[in-house]
Amino acid sequence: MRRYLISFDDGAMTFPEEELPDVAKAAHDVVQEAKDGGVRVFGGGLKGHEASAVTTDGTVNHGPYPESTERLGGFAVVDVPSRKEGIEWAAKIAVACRCVQEVRELLPDPTV
Repeated sequence: MRRYLISFDDGAMTFPEEELPDVAKAAHDVVQEAKDGGVRVFGGGLKGHEASAVTTDGTVNHGPYPESTERLGGFAVVDVPSRKEGIEWAAKIAVACRCVQEVRELLPDPTV
Protein backbone atom coordinates (compact mmCIF):
# COMPACT_ATOMS: atom_id res chain seq x y z
CA MET A 1 0.00 0.00 0.00
CA ARG A 2 1.05 3.59 -0.62
CA ARG A 3 0.09 6.69 1.30
CA TYR A 4 -0.99 9.84 -0.47
CA LEU A 5 -1.35 13.34 0.89
CA ILE A 6 -4.37 15.08 -0.59
CA SER A 7 -4.43 18.79 0.20
CA PHE A 8 -5.88 22.13 -0.80
CA ASP A 9 -4.94 25.79 -0.56
CA ASP A 10 -6.71 27.83 2.12
CA GLY A 11 -8.08 30.26 -0.47
CA ALA A 12 -9.30 27.57 -2.89
CA MET A 13 -12.81 27.25 -1.48
CA THR A 14 -14.67 30.07 -3.20
CA PHE A 15 -18.33 29.05 -3.04
CA PRO A 16 -21.02 31.31 -1.54
CA GLU A 17 -21.18 31.21 2.25
CA GLU A 18 -24.78 29.98 2.26
CA GLU A 19 -23.55 26.76 0.57
CA LEU A 20 -21.20 25.93 3.47
CA PRO A 21 -23.62 23.49 5.17
CA ASP A 22 -23.96 21.49 1.93
CA VAL A 23 -20.19 21.50 1.35
CA ALA A 24 -19.52 20.45 4.96
CA LYS A 25 -21.99 17.57 4.70
CA ALA A 26 -20.52 16.40 1.39
CA ALA A 27 -16.98 16.56 2.83
CA HIS A 28 -18.00 14.62 5.95
CA ASP A 29 -19.70 12.01 3.75
CA VAL A 30 -16.48 11.46 1.78
CA VAL A 31 -14.48 11.17 5.01
CA GLN A 32 -16.96 8.58 6.27
CA GLU A 33 -16.71 6.69 2.96
CA ALA A 34 -12.90 6.63 3.30
CA LYS A 35 -13.19 5.40 6.90
CA ASP A 36 -15.70 2.72 5.92
CA GLY A 37 -13.42 1.68 3.04
CA GLY A 38 -10.43 1.38 5.38
CA VAL A 39 -8.29 3.84 3.39
CA ARG A 40 -8.39 6.94 5.60
CA VAL A 41 -5.28 7.37 7.71
CA PHE A 42 -5.99 10.86 9.06
CA GLY A 43 -6.74 14.39 7.97
CA GLY A 44 -8.40 17.65 8.84
CA GLY A 45 -8.75 21.35 8.26
CA LEU A 46 -6.07 23.76 9.43
CA LYS A 47 -6.25 27.10 11.21
CA GLY A 48 -3.99 29.15 8.94
CA HIS A 49 -3.88 32.18 11.20
CA GLU A 50 -2.31 30.08 13.97
CA ALA A 51 0.69 28.85 11.96
CA SER A 52 4.24 29.38 13.20
CA ALA A 53 7.49 28.91 11.28
CA VAL A 54 10.51 27.78 13.29
CA THR A 55 13.87 28.47 11.64
CA THR A 56 16.96 26.27 11.82
CA ASP A 57 18.37 28.41 14.65
CA GLY A 58 15.17 28.01 16.68
CA THR A 59 13.73 31.46 15.96
CA VAL A 60 9.95 31.40 15.95
CA ASN A 61 8.04 33.50 13.44
CA HIS A 62 4.35 33.60 14.16
CA GLY A 63 2.48 33.02 10.95
CA PRO A 64 3.39 30.77 8.02
CA TYR A 65 6.49 31.30 5.91
CA PRO A 66 6.57 35.08 5.35
CA GLU A 67 7.44 34.80 1.64
CA SER A 68 4.57 32.39 0.97
CA THR A 69 1.28 33.56 -0.50
CA GLU A 70 -0.30 30.11 -0.31
CA ARG A 71 -1.40 28.45 2.88
CA LEU A 72 -2.46 24.87 3.38
CA GLY A 73 -6.16 24.83 4.22
CA GLY A 74 -6.71 21.15 4.89
CA PHE A 75 -5.51 17.68 4.07
CA ALA A 76 -6.26 13.98 4.09
CA VAL A 77 -3.90 11.03 4.04
CA VAL A 78 -5.16 7.87 2.37
CA ASP A 79 -3.53 4.45 2.22
CA VAL A 80 -4.33 2.85 -1.15
CA PRO A 81 -2.70 0.38 -3.55
CA SER A 82 -1.96 2.82 -6.38
CA ARG A 83 -1.57 6.45 -7.43
CA LYS A 84 -4.66 5.98 -9.58
CA GLU A 85 -6.72 5.24 -6.47
CA GLY A 86 -5.13 8.17 -4.62
CA ILE A 87 -6.24 10.43 -7.46
CA GLU A 88 -9.72 8.89 -7.38
CA TRP A 89 -10.03 9.82 -3.69
CA ALA A 90 -8.74 13.32 -4.45
CA ALA A 91 -11.46 13.64 -7.09
CA LYS A 92 -14.13 12.68 -4.54
CA ILE A 93 -12.77 15.26 -2.11
CA ALA A 94 -12.54 17.92 -4.85
CA VAL A 95 -16.20 17.41 -5.75
CA ALA A 96 -17.30 17.48 -2.11
CA CYS A 97 -15.20 20.52 -1.13
CA ARG A 98 -15.68 22.29 -4.46
CA CYS A 99 -11.99 23.05 -4.83
CA VAL A 100 -8.84 21.74 -6.48
CA GLN A 101 -6.90 19.09 -4.57
CA GLU A 102 -3.18 18.38 -4.84
CA VAL A 103 -2.02 14.74 -4.61
CA ARG A 104 1.47 13.72 -3.48
CA GLU A 105 2.80 10.30 -2.58
CA LEU A 106 4.41 10.13 0.86
CA LEU A 107 7.87 8.62 0.92
CA PRO A 108 7.95 5.17 2.53
CA ASP A 109 9.22 4.88 6.09
CA PRO A 110 12.73 3.38 5.74
CA THR A 111 12.48 1.77 9.19
CA VAL A 112 9.50 -0.39 8.24
